[in-house]
Amino acid sequence: METNPIQYEELELLLNDLYKRYGYDFTEYSKASLHRRVQRLYTLDNFPSFAEFRYRLQSDSHYFRRFVEEITVNVTEMLRDPSFYRTLRTTILPILATYPFIRIWHAGCSTGEEVYSMAILLKEAGLLHKALLYGTDINPLVIEKARKGIFPVSQMQKYSENYIQSGGVKDFSTYYTANYHLAKFDSGLTGKMIFSTHNLVSDFSFNEFQLILCRNVLIYFERELQAKVFKLFDYSLENFGYLALGSKESLRFSSIADRYRQVGREKIWRKVHEAG
Repeated sequence: METNPIQYEELELLLNDLYKRYGYDFTEYSKASLHRRVQRLYTLDNFPSFAEFRYRLQSDSHYFRRFVEEITVNVTEMLRDPSFYRTLRTTILPILATYPFIRIWHAGCSTGEEVYSMAILLKEAGLLHKALLYGTDINPLVIEKARKGIFPVSQMQKYSENYIQSGGVKDFSTYYTANYHLAKFDSGLTGKMIFSTHNLVSDFSFNEFQLILCRNVLIYFERELQAKVFKLFDYSLENFGYLALGSKESLRFSSIADRYRQVGREKIWRKVHEAG
């Protein structure tokens, strides 16, 4: 059955409904990207009209969970962009090693692969025992997957290549146990992780961190929402702490840019001044 395309005015109505009903605010997400993903779900589930789609979302909280899972972007991998992780190994972790305790926040962590990547780096630097890693995401279903630390074995060869390119010198397979088509990561890593849902749009800071990573999340936000999230990170980051973004993201032109200095060529900035 052919479905009619959702109009941008209808999308605005839908987003306002969801904010009032569930408290999830998607209104400042990139409209073009959001429209594509909502249209895909609408078509996939064969709704005969926008009115029925809208009603289902308002009246069925289980379907709303499916909506969140489908429209939030959950593309990630372990040690993605190996040169970024090499810089963490060689430049950032030696400085964090001087702290008595290290708190790291992975915002928008999806299924957790980057949190596990960080745990491996910390373990190899001899710092995992005095670190705590927080992984948060708006989507409760991906958070549940992250907690389990179970990933497809089919991904391990790629992750092992990333690991070696990032400066890893061990056998990557020592960090997980393979069972048929699944790989479960070591409990020694998961024991230093806390996963929870957190909405970057509406939730507040919950701790003070030495390192915050939010990679390839802000590209899906409109500029005003990006500014709001940068202020949240700035408030949550200890002075001289580090903020790491994705390869297509930048602090340049943001309201907090003058308080940060970029570290080398990677998308990592150090906070050098508190807000006045």
